[in-house]
Amino acid sequence: MTTDYYALLGVTRDASPEEIKKAYRRLARELHPDVNPDPEHQERFKSVTAAYEVLSDPEKRQMYDLGGDPLSARGGTGGYGGNSFDFGDLMDAFFGGGGQRGPRPRARRGQDALIRIQVELSDAVFGTTRDLTVDTAVACSSCEGAGTAQGTELETCVLCKGRGEIQQVQRSFLGQVMTSRACPQCQGHGTTIPHPCHECAGDGRVRTRRTLTVRIPPGVDTGTRIQLSGEGEVGPNAGPAGDLYVEIVVAAHPMFERRGEELHCVVSVPMTAAALGTATTLESLDGPLDVAIKAGTQSGESLVLKGHGAARLRGGGRGDLYVHLRVETPTRLDPQQEELMRQLALLREETTAQVGTGAPEPQGFFHKIKDAFSAK
Repeated sequence: MTTDYYALLGVTRDASPEEIKKAYRRLARELHPDVNPDPEHQERFKSVTAAYEVLSDPEKRQMYDLGGDPLSARGGTGGYGGNSFDFGDLMDAFFGGGGQRGPRPRARRGQDALIRIQVELSDAVFGTTRDLTVDTAVACSSCEGAGTAQGTELETCVLCKGRGEIQQVQRSFLGQVMTSRACPQCQGHGTTIPHPCHECAGDGRVRTRRTLTVRIPPGVDTGTRIQLSGEGEVGPNAGPAGDLYVEIVVAAHPMFERRGEELHCVVSVPMTAAALGTATTLESLDGPLDVAIKAGTQSGESLVLKGHGAARLRGGGRGDLYVHLRVETPTRLDPQQEELMRQLALLREETTAQVGTGAPEPQGFFHKIKDAFSAK
């Protein structure tokens, strides 16, 4: 009586090859002798494996569907009693296999490459273009990526006969178990290069320097990466090139400090000018800007110049420029200046310090940025 292989795997008669493989993997993990060593599970494991051997092979499955049993015709239960069984699907069930079998292609995608470039703050704000010289792998012009010397070709591997893998049959409690591994002579390619190209030594690529132009968009900052698709390393044997990533490093500016889309700077104002009010010209990244300082300005106050900050990398527009005012008190006076200051102090009744109440004001951003600039 013919065994119901579909019932053994728990699938319908119209199950797809993928459904059959999934069912076998599930049962193999459950019934394998390493998991369930009792004789009953061992026998069921053998039956399930035999069912999979039949249903996973199109020719055997067709014979079975027509009423025959391809295993009984050879004597014994599939995979046992002298039959060979491909151990690869069993290994897939336990180790998540399913990779491509047969010879693997020589051409593979190349690696991505990363270079870092330094740009000035103005270039980061407004954008620019740069010519880059990169040292990467390119397709060998002598063999056009084939890896073979001119006038020669790839040859079929004599060890694996072009299959890219070799098989070994071993005896075990399952019977004769067939295992496969990559051919050691051709490294799984199925072909060998008897006469490698003298330029690339069979790799199909050589290293060279080339120049390319990269557009740096407005708003980049330190750490921004620009992706140049297909400008990285060419893969072995003329495989597709990887990508080139250009990482930006923005150089420190002697006057401006950047914080995101904002720019900050410090302007020193003489005490008299702060008291009376004045105007000054600020050399910004946009050019000269007139800045009005109101009378009575205190040290630590800030002016905001809208739209003169850094560009936004996404969303468009620009941030603001913050001008932090630092009122300077003179430390050395000549006799005439000292006399005038004394007269002013008498008029304003400011000859002595006034003791206030409350805690001192915490240091804010202005003090931090002032210290940073003072340290330079």
